[in-house]
Amino acid sequence: MEKDNMLKSKHVPGLFLLLVCFACARQEPEVVSLPYYNDAALTPYWPESTDQHADSLHAVLPFALTNQFGDQVSRATVEGKIYVADFFFTSCPGICAKMAQNMGKIQQAFAEDDDVLLLSHSVTPEIDSVQVLYRYAEAHGVEPQKWHLLTGQRRQIYQLARDGYFADEDIDLDKDENQFLHTENFYLIDRKGHIRGIYKGTYPLDVEQLIADIAMLKSEGS
Repeated sequence: MEKDNMLKSKHVPGLFLLLVCFACARQEPEVVSLPYYNDAALTPYWPESTDQHADSLHAVLPFALTNQFGDQVSRATVEGKIYVADFFFTSCPGICAKMAQNMGKIQQAFAEDDDVLLLSHSVTPEIDSVQVLYRYAEAHGVEPQKWHLLTGQRRQIYQLARDGYFADEDIDLDKDENQFLHTENFYLIDRKGHIRGIYKGTYPLDVEQLIADIAMLKSEGS
């Protein structure tokens, strides 16, 4: 009798483990979605329903800038598209080269995908003319229909950066609106103009995550 009880007790943990695994297997897979970013605090936000909260979701401001070919790029250009935005300047001696290299990786990952665009905004537009941007594009392998290097009025670019993308990392309440803007972030924007991801443009792992998140946005139709 004691031997039988010992045999039964040995089977109890195994049976329990089997039941736990069976229960786990029956659970529905968790639905994962990207958050929204609605203010300069950059706190991720998951609305219960995007339809019900559409009016409260922040969207990038309307804009009209000029690319490396002298063509206008506006919100109409990115309407219905997923795009990645960043801010740079062509004479940047440090991180901008790394950011351009990583933008190139995103460009390569979606080379055949017309639904994904890249926008790089110059923060020294008075220096980065159309001609300067064209030479920079040639040097960095920029594909004309995929990746737009943008220049324009400094005031508009800085307002777009600060109010549209919450892009200024140097938070100073007394800062003049024309003071130099700097950020190494990449911003993932969905088809409706909402910010859905923020990534360090110099970090390889962040760029890999960004590429994966673009694929997620495409799959959910956002």
